[in-house]
Amino acid sequence: MEPLRSSDPARIADHRLLGRLGAGGMGVVYLARTPGGALVALKVLLAEYAEEPGFKERFRREVEVARRVDNPWVVPLVDADADAEAPWLATAFVPGPSLGEAVAAYGPLTERGLRLLGARLAEALSEVHGAGLVHRDLKPGNVLIAHDGPRLIDFGIARAPEDRTLTATGMVVGTPGYLSPEQAEGRGGDGIGPASDVFSLGCVLAFAATGRAPFGSGAVDALLYRAVHDPADLDGVPSELLAVLERCLDKDPARRPDAGELVRELAADGAPQDAETAEWLPEPVTRLIAERSAAALALPDIEHTLAPSDAPADPGSAEPWPTEPDTRETSGPAEPQDARPAGRRPFLLLAGGALALAAGGGGAWWAVTRDDDAGGADPAAASSRRPVHTVALHGDLSGPQRETGRAQERGLRLAVAEFNARGDAPFTVKVRAVDDGGDPVASARLAAELAEDPAVLAVVGPTTDATAQTALAKYDAGLLPVVAVSPGGIILVLQGFRSFLLGRLPDSVLSIYVSNYLRATARSRKIAVVLDRPAGNYAAQLATSLSNELNNVQQPSVPEVVSAMRRDFGSAVDTVLSAGADSVFFAGLPDRGALIAATLRERAFQGARVSGPALLDGRFLARAQEAAEGWVMVAPVIDATRKPEARKFAAAYRERFKEAPPRYAAEAYDVTGMLLKALSGLPAKSRTRANLLAAVRAAKYQGITKTFAFEKTGMMVIDGTGGFLWQVEQGDFVYGGPAPTSV
Repeated sequence: MEPLRSSDPARIADHRLLGRLGAGGMGVVYLARTPGGALVALKVLLAEYAEEPGFKERFRREVEVARRVDNPWVVPLVDADADAEAPWLATAFVPGPSLGEAVAAYGPLTERGLRLLGARLAEALSEVHGAGLVHRDLKPGNVLIAHDGPRLIDFGIARAPEDRTLTATGMVVGTPGYLSPEQAEGRGGDGIGPASDVFSLGCVLAFAATGRAPFGSGAVDALLYRAVHDPADLDGVPSELLAVLERCLDKDPARRPDAGELVRELAADGAPQDAETAEWLPEPVTRLIAERSAAALALPDIEHTLAPSDAPADPGSAEPWPTEPDTRETSGPAEPQDARPAGRRPFLLLAGGALALAAGGGGAWWAVTRDDDAGGADPAAASSRRPVHTVALHGDLSGPQRETGRAQERGLRLAVAEFNARGDAPFTVKVRAVDDGGDPVASARLAAELAEDPAVLAVVGPTTDATAQTALAKYDAGLLPVVAVSPGGIILVLQGFRSFLLGRLPDSVLSIYVSNYLRATARSRKIAVVLDRPAGNYAAQLATSLSNELNNVQQPSVPEVVSAMRRDFGSAVDTVLSAGADSVFFAGLPDRGALIAATLRERAFQGARVSGPALLDGRFLARAQEAAEGWVMVAPVIDATRKPEARKFAAAYRERFKEAPPRYAAEAYDVTGMLLKALSGLPAKSRTRANLLAAVRAAKYQGITKTFAFEKTGMMVIDGTGGFLWQVEQGDFVYGGPAPTSV
């Protein structure tokens, strides 16, 4: 538990606050005393989310579900007010650790402990299912440990199977690694039933038995893929429990036992009876529970509780969850995170495309910061009496993706120079460029530095998915608007970051254009979808989303997964060709893309060969040589020298930098212009990060590359634009214009 902060209230609805148990993207959880003196965990929704109907409805749902479920192995609801200005709910305080914390610190449970854990969680689920609900997020962090058994918590996403109000087909809700196959595939409505919770319980028991998740760790898309396709890793599970866990983890929901069967099966042999429950836990865990219970008893009562103020609550000033820097514009360094497992931030992703984190490469463990006064404009402009605001470029300027990063820096600088040269410009713009070298660790550090600089009002970048993934929380903590034009993982916009805007279509959406091209332009009859495992998230996202798209339109396809252990694509190519594929889509990276290209050429394959944006890379041309000829790439980037709307930009770029604009320069130029236009529309005293972010989100901006408009998540509005064709012709990439939007 952390002490209360000066920004925390002393009371919430007659509950005296004693300390902080956790914090997250939507609220804070306090340890509090009720008016009657009982200890409770009091969860408060931040005011900014309370104003949004969707979040408030979800909070109200959590209260309703908690009231409907009455079971000794479910943490009971004590009190709540879902209609308060800052909605809150209070549940009984359990002083023990979570299952995740206990196993991580003290190791797996014995068979005896596993049986009690499983039987009592199954009993809790039986009560939940009997109330017509599905929990949907059973995981080690949502199981608290008490001396007499587990306690199930967190009904934030529980709902009836037929209830479609919070999710829809094509979306996944829950925690990857503990999701059922039907959740991982994004089945909507009654596609997620009680059997889904049973699968998650099997995952939890496997974790408790072995100390590791049954589908491994790593990239989210890989976890989702394994849940659907791979067998669970049950090595180390006691032999007496192996059969029941295998049944729980069956891919077919119809073959899993129901919760009532599990109660009977797990309690039949060896499960501790009530008088023996103290023996179900390792001794260090039992001691930890006793110590925390004693500490709770030693807390001051209502009369002796000291608090900084008795002022009404201002949840809007509470800090994010998990602990992060202050969200004011000038944010200080991040505080160390609480050792407790982080609270759950809702995880949503489009199942039509699994998530992608592009490899950031082995960039240098250093970074260079380059500042200039006015983006290269006349120095007189910078020294004028106009206010000065800074726009930053965060990119890979020296690592594996330096060509893309440098192109974006130059596009940004050109936009700034043109803005500063205007006689009616209401302010002068300064550029600050930082180089993360493609290293995610350096990216996070640089993002924190930019967020701490009050002069920086917006950021363009980062360059890759991996560097964006580590940076966005830092930018979000400072509410610093950041617009990226080259990362493509949809997870970036679905993690709840408030200040992030993705200025391109995600890779999962590009599959629509790929499907249209293959079916309409290439007139494919059967399409091979080759997923190359070494490409990780990127490959899984593209392959999964395309496969789903083809299945939706009943287009015959041949899926093929190539192991990272294989350097020869002969077997994979022979397999798909023997199955009758007349077109091949490759989801992978340039080096191995060259290998499959060479193999297809050796087989004299004449059909369409298509890939995603990763193959739009000079390394593919260099390694594939003649085998690259004719390949088509669908990418979210234009050739500014070939697009009529961009010709003025291309001429200015060529004049300034003595070369034709490379890919992603025009996109960075566009989003910089979008940011500066929005900032110019604000009164001088209102030019803040928060107001700039609101202005960009509310507007539609017509750029030279495409139209920019954003959903609440930060993803671009899908309006039929943003996907473009490229083809290899005579050893070079040739721009082919917009990708087809229909068949």
